[in-house]
Amino acid sequence: MKKKLFPFMMFAVVAVFLAGCTEIDQPITSDSEGIWNSYFVYPLSWLITQVAEFFNENYGLGIVVVTLLIRFVLLPLMIKQTKNTKRMQEIQPEMMKLREQYSSKDAQTQQKLQQETMAMFQKHGVNPLAGCFPLLIQMPILIAFYHAIVRTTEIANHNFLWFDLGETDPFFILPIVTGLTTFLQQKIMMAGNPAGMNPQMQIMLYLMPVMIAVFAFIFPTALSLYWVVGNVFMIVQTLLINGTFKKKDEVESST
Repeated sequence: MKKKLFPFMMFAVVAVFLAGCTEIDQPITSDSEGIWNSYFVYPLSWLITQVAEFFNENYGLGIVVVTLLIRFVLLPLMIKQTKNTKRMQEIQPEMMKLREQYSSKDAQTQQKLQQETMAMFQKHGVNPLAGCFPLLIQMPILIAFYHAIVRTTEIANHNFLWFDLGETDPFFILPIVTGLTTFLQQKIMMAGNPAGMNPQMQIMLYLMPVMIAVFAFIFPTALSLYWVVGNVFMIVQTLLINGTFKKKDEVESST
């Protein structure tokens, strides 16, 4: 089921991306028309601008604050995803037994395996698609955030720390930090997850940070700043959530 829905979900993400690409060179204002501009890009642009003006036109700090706000809004969803992942880990032995029991590759046996697997998911309250939902929600936000940064004229005209927000990092510090924090985030999230031992997941563990770092070398540092802040938030969040679950398991095992 997950494999069947994956192409549809990827198509939805690409459709959202293409919907906003046609106006990438046009400044975003309150007069910008269209659903993408009115409900995705401009609200983020307006929020960044308002926060920046509150901090004496510090647009770098505005990006940091808005990034943290977005992450806090998504926090309940991420906690739910973590809980679902933990349940998936707990039922791995049962899943292995089912695969051994229905190891034949004929269509009837595979259909029975799928039915038994879905019944087991329902029994344990596990949603195999829960891990995809945060991605589907975050991708439009990330793309809209990119548009808000690129198309908001005020951001490109300001600097933060040692770099211009509208230009690439002249010292390549932020792109490197972006790649490193992306790797660390994925490494921590995969820790203790049997799926992390999958060869494809291992490839993505190293490939994704490189891809993100390459993008960070090309895109304005304002977007790299968003990535770094978001990655650090996710690292701290994952450590805290995993620590909370670990303590809960220790308490339950001692009672």
